[in-house]
Amino acid sequence: MLSDRQQQIIEESIKIIDDKGIQGLTIKNLSKAIGISEPGIYRHFGSKTEILLTILDSIKEMAIMLSGIMETYEGTAVEKIGFMFSKMLDLFSETPSLVSVIFSEEIFKNEEVLKIRIVEIVNLHAQTIEVIISQGQIEGNVRNDIDKKSLALMAMGTLRLIVKKWDLNNHNFNLKNEGGKMIEVLSKVLGK
Repeated sequence: MLSDRQQQIIEESIKIIDDKGIQGLTIKNLSKAIGISEPGIYRHFGSKTEILLTILDSIKEMAIMLSGIMETYEGTAVEKIGFMFSKMLDLFSETPSLVSVIFSEEIFKNEEVLKIRIVEIVNLHAQTIEVIISQGQIEGNVRNDIDKKSLALMAMGTLRLIVKKWDLNNHNFNLKNEGGKMIEVLSKVLGK
């Protein structure tokens, strides 16, 4: 459990990444934004990498929680994926700065420990969607002429593209509405 100060550091770090990119996240910039000394930051986190790992760990926890919800959620595979994607779109709409962290995996590729964590998160989402699709194929409500991995990749890519488009366009359209349209189309593509 994070202390209030650690939570403040995490929230401010996400804002800085959103504003200035990963290069802008320095202990100096962070201490200035929060209004405490650089050594004050280091009392709560040992390094910038530790801060980033904490951010990624919280994202991973959300992914695990969503995966757990999907195991007990009643509905067809298409309904489950629609629900899952709707929850993600809600999160991004409410906290747009998270997009800069979640969909910027490339910024972590030079730091192996961060890259590993991103891969874990991506794989967790893929596995959750593949399980849903596989069950839908068994139940006969998801097309089975395309393998589950390809369908999952297509679904994840579709979500990623609309969120990135929204982010790159400075949030100038309603993500939930456009995402809802995307989910409808995806449902038609996945459905049998």
